[in-house]
Amino acid sequence: MVPVSFASMEFAGQEWRMVADARGGRALYWERENALIVADLHLEKASFYARSGQMLPPYDSRETLERVAQAVRATGARRVFTLGDNFHDAAGPARMEPHARGMLDALTRALDWVWVTGNHDEKHGEAAAPGGTQVDEMEVSGVMLRHIARPDETRPELSGHFHPRLQLSLRGRRIVRPCAVVAEGNGQTGGRMVLPACGALTGGMDAGDPAIVSALQPARAIEAAVPAAGRLLRFPLWRAA
Repeated sequence: MVPVSFASMEFAGQEWRMVADARGGRALYWERENALIVADLHLEKASFYARSGQMLPPYDSRETLERVAQAVRATGARRVFTLGDNFHDAAGPARMEPHARGMLDALTRALDWVWVTGNHDEKHGEAAAPGGTQVDEMEVSGVMLRHIARPDETRPELSGHFHPRLQLSLRGRRIVRPCAVVAEGNGQTGGRMVLPACGALTGGMDAGDPAIVSALQPARAIEAAVPAAGRLLRFPLWRAA
């Protein structure tokens, strides 16, 4: 089992913890709500590509769900909120092999599980959200949970969609890590955060990509947040003139 570490951070006036393993931070633990928040699981992505002849090993859903289960065990979370793109396509739930489906059933039975839908997700119905509850978006304790950041949002917001990752050069080596992108409010808006993708087969977009920076406007400053050895490292991406 891969060891899990935590890096504390403050967001929207509350304490949160980034949950990380050797591959980087993949989840966010909300202490006040005893909730784990994950984005972009993209379950059954390998089986989706297999239909077109790209024969990837069909175990990505197992690995992704084990990541979630391990974070739940490490934090003691009793609630899970997913932030959209839960399955890679609408037929994904029907393609799940028995082992992965058993893992998912066990998680959704044991936890208060809420699926926030994304652009990859079929909306409404058991086939779209096996177990748990499905919503388009929701507000929890003053924080908005949705798939894609909304430019006109004034409340604190958590979202996914972009799969942000940070690229660094260290001693001649190129290092790429999933990261959160955090926007500091500008007085009229609350803080906003884009979470990294949790899925095993999810790629990533550069954290400073104009699409991410634009989605988090208006803001005072935008940073990448990367957990490392129990600390949260912050890297400036953009600052208002």
